[in-house]
Amino acid sequence: MKKVLTLLLALIMVIGVVACAPQEKKEEAPAKEAAKEEKKEDAEKTEAPSEEKKEEAPAEESKEEKKDEETKAEAAPAEGGDVVKLGVFEPFTGASASGGELTFEGIELALEEVPEVLGKKIELVKVDNKSEQVEASNAAQRLVDKDKVNAVIGSYGSSLSIAGGTAFKDGKIPAVGCSPTNPAVTLGNDYYFRVCFIDPFQGTVMANFAIDNLKAKTAATIKDIAQDYSVGLIKFFTDAFKAVNGEDSIVAEASYKTGDQDFTSQLNNVKQKNPDVIFCPGNYGECALMIKQARDLGIEAPMLGGDTWESPDFISIGGENINKEVYFSSHFTAEKPVNDVSKAFLEKYENKFGKKANAFAALGYDAYMVIIDAIKRADSVEPQAIRDALAKTEGFIGATGTISLDENGDAVKSACINQVKDNAFVYLTTVEPKK
Repeated sequence: MKKVLTLLLALIMVIGVVACAPQEKKEEAPAKEAAKEEKKEDAEKTEAPSEEKKEEAPAEESKEEKKDEETKAEAAPAEGGDVVKLGVFEPFTGASASGGELTFEGIELALEEVPEVLGKKIELVKVDNKSEQVEASNAAQRLVDKDKVNAVIGSYGSSLSIAGGTAFKDGKIPAVGCSPTNPAVTLGNDYYFRVCFIDPFQGTVMANFAIDNLKAKTAATIKDIAQDYSVGLIKFFTDAFKAVNGEDSIVAEASYKTGDQDFTSQLNNVKQKNPDVIFCPGNYGECALMIKQARDLGIEAPMLGGDTWESPDFISIGGENINKEVYFSSHFTAEKPVNDVSKAFLEKYENKFGKKANAFAALGYDAYMVIIDAIKRADSVEPQAIRDALAKTEGFIGATGTISLDENGDAVKSACINQVKDNAFVYLTTVEPKK
């Protein structure tokens, strides 16, 4: 009986355990679900900021788009606008920086004198072409595409002007070069003009000066093969010199690249040929070093160059050796003003800058004034109208002389010959272009 009771009691306990087990699981389930819900809520809270950021992103993009639209609106020239934008396309850094700065001084002076045209304020937009052809191309494109200028002044340096010419031609924006003398600057480009003479004339002038004034029968040439200016000018000098003295009159030819500083090898080769003169046009910096080294090597032949030598840095770099038989062609001389405009320019320039004017400042002044004259004659600031008026420029009286532009957009004008003497540029004579 006891065994029966014991078994019965054990069965009741098992049934009780089984009955309780499901109930405990049901109680745990809501707890797990609650935990899941809490984790989900936490996850949603963590992700919420990123969702907000996603919503903000389009707002930022819209802001940038708005900024771009505002920039474009500010840059766009308009016939009825209140501002005329003139791009200043010059080297303000690099090997030709001095030429760019001197040119800009003349442009600044012209702006002070004529700050508006046709009732519109004139604004100068400066870009630095950094004395490099790739940078020049980019700078020119920026003036056309971003700054939306009405016309352009510049550049110092033929290679830089040639590099920028495509942008001006394709964008139909007229440009007036101050001192780029290589014929290729304007050749085939109806939107490029210049207020300076060109290398066929300048090269011939220096060849004739060597023959007539220095009585030279033989010559050596040293060119910068990285500069269209130097290569072109030597070609025209060589052609003119050989035409008088014969094919064998050029007894030595040497070359270098922009940035070189040691010219000993080239100069020793030239020295062996003992030429009557050495023609070596190029950047003022390299040429000043070359002349200094030539004199140190005992080379006494007169050294001739082009208009780029007219920089104070040319004298400071060359030192005392620069005063020994050094001659170059130029567009202008402060010693001999050619007209009343020239006299007034010289006085204003000296009052503003505290020094005598140079050719590059005078050319910068003239380039600005020629554009203003074209705008007045066109009675419009629209680029095409300015271009068409520039092409008809005839008898304009500038600081550097009377400027008439031929069918290629080139100025037909005289050249000056200067000598370096007592650490100064001394005027010798003026050569007129042949009719």
